[in-house]
Amino acid sequence: MEYVIVRYPTRRLVYVDDEENGYTNSVLRIERGTHAFALGSRANFRPAQRTVTVRDTSVLEPLEIRFFPKDDA
Repeated sequence: MEYVIVRYPTRRLVYVDDEENGYTNSVLRIERGTHAFALGSRANFRPAQRTVTVRDTSVLEPLEIRFFPKDDA
């Protein structure tokens, strides 16, 4: 098992490979490998998706994946 934490300023559902997997800013457990991460259908964040290879993590040192609010300007 591997561990990631998806960072975003507010609580959002995290989708891993198009399936709900938990919430932002919480440690999530996933299988080792390459996965696509997103925050759902409300496209008010960037990037729209991140594809990341996850390996060699621990619950105390999860891989951090960051998303940011989209600028409205």
